[in-house]
Amino acid sequence: MRVGVIVFPGSNCDRDLFSSFKLFGFSVTYIWHKDDKLPSGLDILGIPGGFSFGDYLRCGAIAANSPITSAIVDFANAGGYIIGICNGFQILCETGLLPGALVRNTGMKFICRNEEISVENCNSAFTKDYDLDQKLILPIAHHDGNYIANLETLNELEETSR
Repeated sequence: MRVGVIVFPGSNCDRDLFSSFKLFGFSVTYIWHKDDKLPSGLDILGIPGGFSFGDYLRCGAIAANSPITSAIVDFANAGGYIIGICNGFQILCETGLLPGALVRNTGMKFICRNEEISVENCNSAFTKDYDLDQKLILPIAHHDGNYIANLETLNELEETSR
């Protein structure tokens, strides 16, 4: 499978994401944010964490207006798989591909720790090899990491998750 890893100024986990995909045997290429097209034949896009453009406006807001964004949206709308990690998730919210938004942590503090999560859905390409309710320990590091959406959006996400 072919994977593209998007690189924005201020991304700091693009090498980690690239290396992780390589470790599992994927063919991986970097894609610069000023490109306006994706390489052909991609199966997955990875949008890494970091602080795209310094996150000076809203986390991910400037990156969401980069030239590559239109191609990312087209890829998603054509059924392509995208994983947005940390700032990548924030960017996907800012593009409108993910509904809702991320807001500042309680107490306005940066949080960096390991967090236990529970697998709630085993029907996605990224979770199909896990068991329902399986516990995972994942590192988190963010200042704007509280996902919010209205009740209607949350219900829709539950009903249409894949």
